[in-house]
Amino acid sequence: MKEFKNWKPPVLPEQIPQGDMPGDKVVISEYHIDRANRIFPDLLEEIEKLKKENGSQKIVVAVCGGSGVGKSGIAAVLSYYLKEIGLGSYTLSGDNYPHRIPEYNDAERLHLFREGALKEMLKDGEYTKERFDIIHALQVEGEDANLENIKKYPWYESYINGGHKALEGYLGTENELAFKELEDILNKFKSGADKIWLKRMGRTNTELWYDEIDFKDVGVLMIEWTHGNSDYYKGVDIPILLHSTPQETLEYRLLRNRDGEIDSPFTTMVLEIEQEMLKNQAHKAKIIIAKNGERLTYPEYCKSMGM
Repeated sequence: MKEFKNWKPPVLPEQIPQGDMPGDKVVISEYHIDRANRIFPDLLEEIEKLKKENGSQKIVVAVCGGSGVGKSGIAAVLSYYLKEIGLGSYTLSGDNYPHRIPEYNDAERLHLFREGALKEMLKDGEYTKERFDIIHALQVEGEDANLENIKKYPWYESYINGGHKALEGYLGTENELAFKELEDILNKFKSGADKIWLKRMGRTNTELWYDEIDFKDVGVLMIEWTHGNSDYYKGVDIPILLHSTPQETLEYRLLRNRDGEIDSPFTTMVLEIEQEMLKNQAHKAKIIIAKNGERLTYPEYCKSMGM
């Protein structure tokens, strides 16, 4: 790896290979290139350490982070750079590995939230027919996950708490995601398999298939995924956390949303739970990059999150 010590970023062509999520097209911006340029020398150092410590010839890197931090674009640029220096890389999208297509998964999330919320009210002795009529009207409006409802209806806290707990038991867990299938892929990759069948999942129930991918000349498997640093599977050697505070995440989502509307209360709750999961897993990250591009130590990350 010493021959890469004085690495300089090459000029990217107009099109570079991206992750393997069907229909996922990411416009590579100066932001993605700048962050990849900052990360890449540190990534090479981490790869060199692994090769020295245990002679690893097949290495798994995970680029993870919350919504809107640029995982897909940054992973694509990093993967391109690895190919350019002869290490060979393939970018795998973890979004191919939920148990359900997006429409069904979103419905399952909402169902679990509402069912868990009502069960909690029953347990707390807070449920009445009159209160459910209020809740049902809020459900129809898509406002039943709004914390502001507690100010008007103190008993509503039971509903929110129950729904939140139910979501925590599903989001980013084995109930939602096929971690074992992905772990099996990583084991095959590290064992030197020349070809591996990889899952493809689109947005409809007829868009599910497998492609056989040639890994003969691939030295680095790059996973881009919110849950890339999860405790539910093994095999990732170098987790890279693209960090953004909850406020930065919200600001980015507002900028990206063409109609300028804020996320629904339910989506906000989902993002907050995912943010908490990322926070709990951050101690394992080998590289942490802030939204402004600075590399953070774990204590610096904790400070930024008020931990």
